[in-house]
Amino acid sequence: MPSKKLYIKTYGCQMNVYDSTRMTDVLAPLGYETTEQADEADMVILNTCHIREKAAEKVYSDLGRLRALKAEKGKAGSELILGVAGCVAQAEGEEISKRAPFVDMVFGPQTYHRLPEMVAKATGRQRVLDTEFPAEDKFDQLPAPTAQGVTAFLSIQEGCDKFCTFCVVPYTRGAEYSRPAASIIAEAKALVAQGVRELTLLGQNVNAYHGDGLDGGSWTFSRLVRALAEIDGLARIRYTTSHPNDMDDDLIAAHGDLPQLMPFLHLPVQSGSDEVLKAMNRKYKADDFRRIVERLRKNRPDLALSSDFIVGFPGESDADFEATMQLVRETTFALAYSFKYSRRPGTPASVIPKQLNEEVKSARLEALQGLLLQQQKDFNASLVGREIDVLFAEAGRHAGQAMGRSPYLQSVHVQVGDDARIRAMIGQIHKVRVIGASANSLTGELLNPQREKAA
Repeated sequence: MPSKKLYIKTYGCQMNVYDSTRMTDVLAPLGYETTEQADEADMVILNTCHIREKAAEKVYSDLGRLRALKAEKGKAGSELILGVAGCVAQAEGEEISKRAPFVDMVFGPQTYHRLPEMVAKATGRQRVLDTEFPAEDKFDQLPAPTAQGVTAFLSIQEGCDKFCTFCVVPYTRGAEYSRPAASIIAEAKALVAQGVRELTLLGQNVNAYHGDGLDGGSWTFSRLVRALAEIDGLARIRYTTSHPNDMDDDLIAAHGDLPQLMPFLHLPVQSGSDEVLKAMNRKYKADDFRRIVERLRKNRPDLALSSDFIVGFPGESDADFEATMQLVRETTFALAYSFKYSRRPGTPASVIPKQLNEEVKSARLEALQGLLLQQQKDFNASLVGREIDVLFAEAGRHAGQAMGRSPYLQSVHVQVGDDARIRAMIGQIHKVRVIGASANSLTGELLNPQREKAA
């Protein structure tokens, strides 16, 4: 089959990154190979995210540029198939079709397993709008996964039943659905057989997993993680995004029991104020979060945390914001993502009357991000002089340099010599002494490099 070029632009979360990868797997049998340049493509897909404010406007801005590209290709006698996928497509599919009639395919995150049929219709100049929640399990319809390195994402759970008042996910991804454990384990084994050493398990509420187990019963998330840890060759397991209310006793224990479970946990708290947490419908208090963190660190003393924060939530007072700052000071985070509250149409928080002005939200965000960035720098600096295990993934930017991941997800750059040595290290875990740190990465030196080279 003649080769055609596919360009996918991915917005937003790691789930979207996973979905984009699986779209390439679905389209590969149709002859599509990926390209990094939209102007080289025969098909362009925008895989969109609806979490942040002005998400749709960014999509329409990109579509404006792609409309011109589509017209240019048409004049040159070649056809460009243009698709919009993901959560904006799910939430605003009909509006996209009206405002951008040149788009050939609009489809939600639950339907990309039907891409071959959509492409056939689009090739026949039929416009496609597919934003239904299908009855069939899309994961059962997907081809075997293709590894693209030594790390990979694996989606185990989708949707959300939590209904936080600020969030659109329950409306764009649907109700919680957990894949059967057998399907997940089979996909994990297939990826490991292709050289993957580290898996990140994905879900909107990943630790709320409750899928069919191998024994006929319902498995918890911790039971699934323990089963995955038994796969020969799988050295590292991570997961995101978790919810404090689903951090049960066995999962906390697993962090101490399983060396494969990395000592770096993303646990969104959103706010340190009980009043704000109640308004967000988070269903826990700040002290509940503190107790969870205390128990996790007792089980895994080297555990580091990342988190999510929203500032400027409707009704947030100066005291509420200070409670968040105090929680950050007490907990300390190796990494965190913080945002100004943005009004999402259709969510309960969007109609709360006490909306804060942008100046207040911006000032609070600046103060919070300053504190979080300093904690991130301090954590990275604390690793200097320590010996850590690094999973090497690729060549670095400089000659003779290899790049890998620390247990805490930082990039680690090590000078190792020639290209042959770098290629031999990819997929291997080596002990490294950290000799330098920046806000976002580490530099190190191999321990006993001559012995490792001989081995």
